[in-house]
Amino acid sequence: MLSADLTARRRIVYGRRKTIQFPRRNTMESTKSEPHRVLELFSGIGGMRMALEQAGKEFEIVSAIDVNPIANEVYKHNFGSKTVRNGNILSLTAEKVTKLKVDTILMSPPCQPFTRNGKFNDINDRRSDPFLHICDLLDRMPLVKFILMENVKGFENSQACEMYKARLREAGFHYQQYILSPHQFGVPNTRHRYYCIAKRNGVDFKWKSEDTITTPQDDCGAKQTLVGTIVDTQQDALDSYGLKSATLLKHLPLMDVCTPQSTNSMCFTKAYTHYAEGTGSVYCPLSRQDFDKTYALAMGAEEDEDRKLALLRELRVRYFTPKEVARLMSFPEHFSFPETVTNKQRYRVLGNSINVFVVSVLLHEL
Repeated sequence: MLSADLTARRRIVYGRRKTIQFPRRNTMESTKSEPHRVLELFSGIGGMRMALEQAGKEFEIVSAIDVNPIANEVYKHNFGSKTVRNGNILSLTAEKVTKLKVDTILMSPPCQPFTRNGKFNDINDRRSDPFLHICDLLDRMPLVKFILMENVKGFENSQACEMYKARLREAGFHYQQYILSPHQFGVPNTRHRYYCIAKRNGVDFKWKSEDTITTPQDDCGAKQTLVGTIVDTQQDALDSYGLKSATLLKHLPLMDVCTPQSTNSMCFTKAYTHYAEGTGSVYCPLSRQDFDKTYALAMGAEEDEDRKLALLRELRVRYFTPKEVARLMSFPEHFSFPETVTNKQRYRVLGNSINVFVVSVLLHEL
């Protein structure tokens, strides 16, 4: 059973939010330290683990826990089966964590309780229970010195967030909160997420702020990467990702179309390719000028559907492949999927994952 007092969970105090300049990544310096013993909760396909690698940290994943069997298979495929397990976090106890000698917890709890599609049920959504359970353990895990938690933007206004911060304070942690998106660091993808870094009292933060939420300005001094540099060009292998005729005619006007010179793309969700609107961008290999010219001709052929469709097909608009989506989410090139995992499953687990680079930036606090 969960021991948290539901009444306490509903005591909400909303803080103010300000924008400050976030440190440029070329000011960060790696420091040597003893390997961190890491517990990776809601581990998914291993994004947190890869962020540790990108941050250059010495670490050992003591245990990685997730209830999604597909995500666990992808994790095993990339990192082996030694540490990952299909487990219920509700069965985790403070004694188990202490026995593992864990000093670091990285977690990305389910975001559905805090989204529009999830009906904003917050702490009343049963999918929140594992996270709330971890909140209840915080003051009984004395060896844990560092926690990084990621969730959807909007989580900062939730009852769950207020409860989490209260439990952190009670357990002797200081914390800082962030709203960050990879496009602010030169990655051509928008994915605004809430992050909270917590450290035990007496441990300073590299980036200090008195604000409730730290939101960097858009210019973080990072060199902008173009979408065209991350896409594959073997056309034969990409034919299966082309938009179908019905989608071109009905949904293309609603879609965000990237071209090789685009400097941004929409956030990819787990429903990518399943729903046309608001689930992620599509790609056209033509220049923006050529796309606009041909698209205008197609829209002008409204009464001749055959000609309109022929012109739209000339655009060669397609979905980003799972590998390309992984690149836009800053996964390393060596990351891959088992052949048994379908494209639909690949898009779903990517949509539930993190941007590896953004987390790696924050892990410089570790």
